[in-house]
Amino acid sequence: MGPFSFSLKTMTTPAAPPDKSGPALSAQRFRMLEDIAAELAGDIQFPTCFDVAVRLRRLLNDPEVSLEKIALAISADPLISSKLLALANSAAFCGGQPLRDIRGAIQRLGLEAVRTTSLAIAMKQMLQSRDLVGFDELARRLWQHSLHSAAAASLLAGKMTRIRPDEAFLAGMVHDIGAFYMLYRATRYPELVARPESLKYLVAQWHESIGISVLDALGLPEDMVEAIRDHDQRREAPPVPRNLADVVYLGNILAGAHFEWLYEDAESADAERFALGAQYLALEEEIRQHAAEIGAIFT
Repeated sequence: MGPFSFSLKTMTTPAAPPDKSGPALSAQRFRMLEDIAAELAGDIQFPTCFDVAVRLRRLLNDPEVSLEKIALAISADPLISSKLLALANSAAFCGGQPLRDIRGAIQRLGLEAVRTTSLAIAMKQMLQSRDLVGFDELARRLWQHSLHSAAAASLLAGKMTRIRPDEAFLAGMVHDIGAFYMLYRATRYPELVARPESLKYLVAQWHESIGISVLDALGLPEDMVEAIRDHDQRREAPPVPRNLADVVYLGNILAGAHFEWLYEDAESADAERFALGAQYLALEEEIRQHAAEIGAIFT
């Protein structure tokens, strides 16, 4: 992947809605986009809560690192280790006696699930930051949508494709990470904190392209990053998912798409879901149950 994919010139392309708060707020919105573009073109400064997740991903990507060293690194973080044990003992993964040690949890879950869990915890911690108090409702709904999308993607992958469910779960979890990042960065701009409704327009327009660069910086595989590109762009649903991009797209719609976390235009969200077809709608109750179980683990 290359550097951040949009320039300041292209930032003027999207048609922004009428700004009812005046030119000062418009300038503040544009300044935030300028700052994000500059940061994503260089070294991204992630919130502190991402440090462990990023270091852990690098460790897990090293084929020479032993399972014992990985378990030791995870055990040093009580939050990640406790969530991993809870996940390994959940109904979705449990296939035997309850586990009480991290090494056993890693073996049961697999390394990709460990990567997913650490990143999901970092995302949840970021949204619980005191700095995001002005965006708490939007952040809460965004988190719920991400969990719902991840649950849908993993079930679609397991039931209808040969894609690993843990890979699909990770893709579903991070498909809107650009929105998470924009909320985090928006806390530096008082005018946007005072008017969270104005920020929603920026997030809706730019979270996809910003998310691609954030995921690239986090070191996710390029094929997964590409699968997340344009996930909110409406297209005809295939009879069965053909690849990871289809799984992400379908999972996102089954979770309400961006309408759900922007809490607007529910009729459009319902129309998109119903257009998918009976083969997908038949999974909705199972998806809801899976999302509720996973959500309880990350609470």
